[in-house]
Amino acid sequence: MIDGLSVLNYLPLASLEVGQHLYWHIGGLEIHGQVLLTSWFVIALLAIASIAATRNVQQVPRGIQNVMEYAMEFLRDLAKSQLGEKDYRPWIPFIGTLFLFIFVSNWSGALLPWKLIHLPSGELAAPTNDINTTVALALLTSLAYFYAGFKKRGLGYFRKYVEPTPILLPIAILEDFTKPLSLSFRLFGNILADELVVAVLVLLVPLFVPLPVMALGLFTSAIQALVFATLAAAYIHEATAGHGGDEHHE
Repeated sequence: MIDGLSVLNYLPLASLEVGQHLYWHIGGLEIHGQVLLTSWFVIALLAIASIAATRNVQQVPRGIQNVMEYAMEFLRDLAKSQLGEKDYRPWIPFIGTLFLFIFVSNWSGALLPWKLIHLPSGELAAPTNDINTTVALALLTSLAYFYAGFKKRGLGYFRKYVEPTPILLPIAILEDFTKPLSLSFRLFGNILADELVVAVLVLLVPLFVPLPVMALGLFTSAIQALVFATLAAAYIHEATAGHGGDEHHE
């Protein structure tokens, strides 16, 4: 008889999966269909809200225009507080897009009954409930702060790896790997845990008990979007400010 350990030795690690997923095969590519569907749904919601808010701009904003202007002011203040008066303006679109996409994605998982929509395989959930989405957002953040550092400081950006002493070079390199890891797993873990808790409570006590937990989930979902966007802005400021923060926040 072959024991379990021997079986694992012959089982390719890449073939292991958690849960069932919907895949689309286009040419030689395998696309994660359920994440793509919910991601484009969130993008469509944001696009519709933007068009509705700017279609008939009023000097005294009201309705959706008022909501979008409030969101814009909030995002502008967020970028300004992290990046400083001089550098924050070019980064408002990036920081704002990160926050809005994550915010709407998180709330879609808390408010929409995705699991009632049946797929040939797998099930729908918030885009941020999938590690592929959160890793992609974290890698975009890493590219952004590398770009910001090179644009602002040129080759001097590399000095951060050997200051104040070259002995810290391995730690500085390791930090560049841990930043996207912490960003992606923090967001993924919190959203997945929240949806699992709500799903279990709805299954066990389907009436009023899950409502406070769902309200708490909406709050934590908003906080996670804020944390991700704030850390992204802080990393960009760190890349542009130089070692020791030679530029201070305004």
